[in-house]
Amino acid sequence: MGPDPAGQPAPMVLAQQVCKSFGRLEVLCGIDLHVGPGQVMCIIGPSGSGKSTLLRCINHLEKIDSGRIYVNGHLVGYRQDGDRLHELRPREVAAQRRDIGMVFQHFNLFPHMTALGNVTEAPTLVRKEPKGLAAERAHKLLHRVGLGDKTHCYPAQLSGGQRQRVAIARALAMQPKLMLFDEPTSALDPELVGEVLAVIRDLAADGMTMIIVTHEMGFAREVGDTLVFIDHGVVIEQGNPRQVLADPQHARTREFLAKVC
Repeated sequence: MGPDPAGQPAPMVLAQQVCKSFGRLEVLCGIDLHVGPGQVMCIIGPSGSGKSTLLRCINHLEKIDSGRIYVNGHLVGYRQDGDRLHELRPREVAAQRRDIGMVFQHFNLFPHMTALGNVTEAPTLVRKEPKGLAAERAHKLLHRVGLGDKTHCYPAQLSGGQRQRVAIARALAMQPKLMLFDEPTSALDPELVGEVLAVIRDLAADGMTMIIVTHEMGFAREVGDTLVFIDHGVVIEQGNPRQVLADPQHARTREFLAKVC
């Protein structure tokens, strides 16, 4: 996928009529999204609306039932042969995921590894980087997220906010072109939320393309280029975060924001 006819750069993420069901439960019902390079999209919505499933589909952790998802111009999880789609082999999917960093709600760190070990693991195993190079980058990333003095600490020795920052450093260690955040502060005590949001804010300032599922409306207003409200697997409303939050056009959006803002 190259520049569009108007001469704009190709989107970093393009979702077209994405549908996903689990048995009889329809979770995503024709999702269309467009995220340009360097843009930050924040996704909000009630629990069970399909937000996390959408992120997992972008990373092909879940297989879509229909539609198309492109990341950096490449069809995710499939190759197209005429009108037919053929699923990529696991090794090919893993290669695509190298360009996509994902941070989960509950950190998912390796408990038996130090912060440094968690951050160096993927570059050395997946990218086959020399250990010295991976460790040098890991030290820089841990300093960047404010944990330069915690490199030899194990996850059990860290606070929730610190563990989440290690998880962010771990995702960045693969030098991704896209970062996905699945409610990165929802498992944190309120006083720890700010330190994680500060790291994400710094990434946005540096031009990292990001999709962030969040309940932090003030953060979405400040950092997001686009705000998307999803309910029952459908995009109900999207637009400039300040406009959507201040003057939502859809009654369902107004109802939701009245409860959370």
